[in-house]
Amino acid sequence: MITIIAEKPSVAREIAQIVKATNKKDGYLEGNGYAVTWAFGHLIALDSPEKYGFTGAWKKEVLPMIPKNFTISPIETTDKNNNRTMAKQLKTIGQLFKKSKNIIVATDAGREGELIFRYIYNYLSEKEHFKTPFSRLWISSLTDKAIREGLNNLKDGREYDNLYEAGKARSEADWLIGMNATRAVTLNVGDRTVWSVGRVQTPTLCMICKRFLENKNFKSQPYWMIQAKFFKEGVSFFGNNNTKFEKKEDADKMMQQILNGGNIKVLSIDKKPSYSTPPLLYDLTTIQKDANSKMGLSADTTLKLCQSLYEKKLTTYPRTGSRYIPEDVYQTLPLLIHNAEKYPRFTNYAKGLEGKKLGKISVNDAKVTDHHALLPTENIPKDGAMTDLERKIYEMIVGRMLESVSPREEKFVTTVKVAAEKAPDFPFIIKGSVIINPGWKAVFFEKQKTDEEENQSLPDFKNNEILEKEKISLLEKQTKAPPLLTENSLLALMETAGKELESEEEREAMKDIGIGTPATRAEIIEKLIRTKY
Repeated sequence: MITIIAEKPSVAREIAQIVKATNKKDGYLEGNGYAVTWAFGHLIALDSPEKYGFTGAWKKEVLPMIPKNFTISPIETTDKNNNRTMAKQLKTIGQLFKKSKNIIVATDAGREGELIFRYIYNYLSEKEHFKTPFSRLWISSLTDKAIREGLNNLKDGREYDNLYEAGKARSEADWLIGMNATRAVTLNVGDRTVWSVGRVQTPTLCMICKRFLENKNFKSQPYWMIQAKFFKEGVSFFGNNNTKFEKKEDADKMMQQILNGGNIKVLSIDKKPSYSTPPLLYDLTTIQKDANSKMGLSADTTLKLCQSLYEKKLTTYPRTGSRYIPEDVYQTLPLLIHNAEKYPRFTNYAKGLEGKKLGKISVNDAKVTDHHALLPTENIPKDGAMTDLERKIYEMIVGRMLESVSPREEKFVTTVKVAAEKAPDFPFIIKGSVIINPGWKAVFFEKQKTDEEENQSLPDFKNNEILEKEKISLLEKQTKAPPLLTENSLLALMETAGKELESEEEREAMKDIGIGTPATRAEIIEKLIRTKY
């Protein structure tokens, strides 16, 4: 018999259908030579301080607590879905592992999924005295095709030892910092409140507090700028100068120089094409950021929606930190684009890509981590298959796929420099653009979010010609405080944390890593909210 272990019951049921294990048993499904069982996420965890002999762990004399060797034990609680205790499920898993000739690991294909299995396996194999070999099912979606292909291409489980070691190191680092720093801070504050400190949550809280204080302590200062509005051939258009005057009298003086400075003359004209390249595909963090800025969704809500779409077999594995796909996945995009034609929102645009050479901005085998970027699967959603919010996230993923393979946006930008004849050292810059080909930006037909002055239509100009002044305005403005963080901007800071470190070695170590992972950043933010920090 072969036992397959999934991370949760819903995934186990999907796999059981493929291997034809349809007989329901207590804690697993059986049939066709397979037993398919499941965890409830983490069933095993690192032991509490008392298990290592740190009695009176809330006393300063005991700190720091550093175990010589970490040990693990079962988590005792009840699963809310079926009231089956974790201890009972763990016993079932142990019995299946012991009598199996092989184990297929089907927990989530990532660091935490590997840790979940290894903790279960290590604990049970020592307790039940078995050495059953295990293989790894490594898949990026839960479609029937992906599961079948994965089962036909199982990997030796020991190939993922380093992934397990990474998960183990993360777990032990969290224990060392959380257990020690929480007690140290709580004892030092001494107000009978437990002050939770964590390896990721506390630096994240620090960034929030730092920005809050910068915002709160900011003293806004007035400044003045001069803007001109010109007129030619029935068209009005703006010209700007970026000089900021700290004193109003200096601005007034310059205003008079311009008003009394004679004709406004064209000094130079620059016309050139401008291009905007398509964006990379989504990883979890970038879709969380976009969903927060566009729809106000929390990072945790977006993760749950992505996970639901994954479990409904409509999108690929969501907990990815890569925005790239390998060449073999790129070869499947024509089919996915053809499927998008059947989805009303994208019908016309997807049809327009048929037969055209698809862009490869997100294709890079070397930059694919545990999982490739988020994509729709080959399954087309049926009516009523998604909630309203799931539909919006699904459309973001499909739309981004279409954007990433589309041509670049092409614009023709005109920049004209003008100045009063008697004030040539205070020029105004007139900018305008004409879209030649919207390219990837046509996917969602979104309006350009550029300034009105940047996107204005302009007449033709000639060097040294005179422009008619319609209005010269003195604009009073205020310096703005650094904005308070949103989940969007906080996720960006977590993703790039380390950029401001003084040590080049530390900066390099943090490069492209940040703090937390795409899979855990949402939970860290939620934890800060739950602890009322």
